[in-house]
Amino acid sequence: MDWLSPEEWSAVALSLRVSVWATVCSLPLGILTAYALARWSFPGKQALNVLVHLPLVLPPVVTGYLLLITFGTRGPVGSLLEEIGIVFAFRWTGAALAAGVMAFPLMVRAIRLSIEAVDPKLEQAGATLGAPAPWVFATITLPLILPGIIAGALLAFAKAMGEFGATITFVSNIPGQTQTIPTAIYAFLQVPGGGSSAVTLVIISIIVATGALFLSETVSRRIARRVAGA
Repeated sequence: MDWLSPEEWSAVALSLRVSVWATVCSLPLGILTAYALARWSFPGKQALNVLVHLPLVLPPVVTGYLLLITFGTRGPVGSLLEEIGIVFAFRWTGAALAAGVMAFPLMVRAIRLSIEAVDPKLEQAGATLGAPAPWVFATITLPLILPGIIAGALLAFAKAMGEFGATITFVSNIPGQTQTIPTAIYAFLQVPGGGSSAVTLVIISIIVATGALFLSETVSRRIARRVAGA
C-alpha cells in the first residue's frame, strides 16, 4: 500500500493480527462462559458474571497492570509460562491477550443473549430422545445461536482493534513489535509532523470499526427475525 508508510502499515498489520488472534482464541471460552451463565446454576455464578464484565468498568490501565503483574516474566503465571517458552509481556502475543481480555465481555454478552433467546424446551426434547448433552448442543443449540456467535465475534474484533490502555500498559508501544493502530496514533501525535499519519490511521480505524459494527447489527437483526418466526 503506497499510501501507507512502512510504520503505518506495520501498525495496521499488527492490529489485524492481534485482533484476529484475540477473537479466535477467546471464542471457545466465550461460548462456554456464555452458556454457563445462561443455562447452568452453580455456586459462584454471580461472581463469575462480575469477573467477566469487570474489564468494562475498570480503567483499562488497571486491567493492563493486572495483566503485567500476573503474566509478566516475574508474575505467578508468566514465570511458569516462560519456562516452556511462552512470553506475553512486551510481545505481540501480550497485545492479543490484553485485547482479548478487554473484548471478552462484549463477546460473552452477545452470545449469552442469543442462548437465552433459544427455547430450553428444544434442548430438553433432544435430551429426552436420548441424545447426550454435547450432541444436543452441537445439533440444536449451536445452529440457533450461530448468528449470535458471529455478532459477538465481530464486536470483539472491533473492540480489540481499538484497544489502547491495557495494551500500552502491558506490552508498551514498540514499533514493529507491539505498536497497534491506537498506540501508533498516540505516538504520531507526540511528534511534530505526525498529524497526517495519525489522521490516516484514524480513518482506517473508523472504517474497520464501522464495518464490524454494521455486520454485527445485520446479524443481530437476523437473530431477532429467527426468534420471532420460531
